[in-house]
Amino acid sequence: MRLKAVSSIVFGCLVLSGCRSAGPEEALTLTPSSQQVASQQGVGAPVPQVAVSETTGAIGASAGQDRQALAFANASSGVSHFETPGTSAGMPVPDARPVSTLASQLVPFRRGQHHKVYGQRFSDAKPINFGKAAPQRHPVHGVDVSRWQGELDWPTLRKNGANFAFIKATEGGDHLDPMFKANWNAAKAAGVKRGAYHFIYWCRVASQQADWFIRNVPKDPDALPPVIDVEYNGESSCRFRLSPREVREKMQVFMDRLERHYGKRPIIYATPDFYEDNLRGHFRDYPFWLRSVAAHPSVRYPERKWLFWQYSGTGLSQGAGGEIDLNVFYGSENDWQRFIHGKARWDQVAGLR
Repeated sequence: MRLKAVSSIVFGCLVLSGCRSAGPEEALTLTPSSQQVASQQGVGAPVPQVAVSETTGAIGASAGQDRQALAFANASSGVSHFETPGTSAGMPVPDARPVSTLASQLVPFRRGQHHKVYGQRFSDAKPINFGKAAPQRHPVHGVDVSRWQGELDWPTLRKNGANFAFIKATEGGDHLDPMFKANWNAAKAAGVKRGAYHFIYWCRVASQQADWFIRNVPKDPDALPPVIDVEYNGESSCRFRLSPREVREKMQVFMDRLERHYGKRPIIYATPDFYEDNLRGHFRDYPFWLRSVAAHPSVRYPERKWLFWQYSGTGLSQGAGGEIDLNVFYGSENDWQRFIHGKARWDQVAGLR
């Protein structure tokens, strides 16, 4: 096209006010996926349940499907595909993956959009003396909840120090916490910053579990990043433990799918024993939420920086009828404001940068 023609078109647009450039907020707007629309409208059949066998063959099939999904997910990023079993090629090293820089993580910040932080007034049925590293030294406290807490008074809970909440959403590929939707909506109405978590089943294909989570958890730009809860479950019908490599493969498939959908890097929740057996030294470019109820995380996880710390499973608070899990955010109140408004990445407020 000739320059003269271009100039004429530009002039015509200005005169008619019919042409304009997209602003930063428009540039960050994401079109909901068909899966999310179906979730919000209640459309779509549940993800079919995978039959779990007591044989190692069922686990091997699950791991194989997860490897294929991980290879496919990394094909466009230049990461090599998995090769057939028995070759020297393995999974991409999780901590070699770049820190997420998705534009959708940076939520537009509106003037005057300050999240009020309440000082905690929690107590504990079984208090622990953490010494100088007491969780009370951190200014931003929160809780995590599931069906077992029953009906919660979210406005009262917030005023007693629940500035954020991680709410159980799903397990495996077909279980939805019956209190999730009520807690999800009531927490937001009370001004609590909330995120949803998924309890992973090791004998279930990870991509199916991710789809189930996506079907049930709305894509809310104000929500905290989604959480993958990784730990051993003695009550599961899966009687065999995967190898550490297979565990990390399954986690990667699940987290990749959630990050693509929600535009936020998932948070990994881990317990000391599971972390020691499977995660030490890995997933350096992921935020961690660590359980450590008898000592500071620096004792249980000496080489790991954390974003959230679960310091009690026996907390007490007005607004909750029984015991509730208590947590803290790593950074200062200013760090919290910057983090939830997309002005700082997780690694910038967790002492990594």
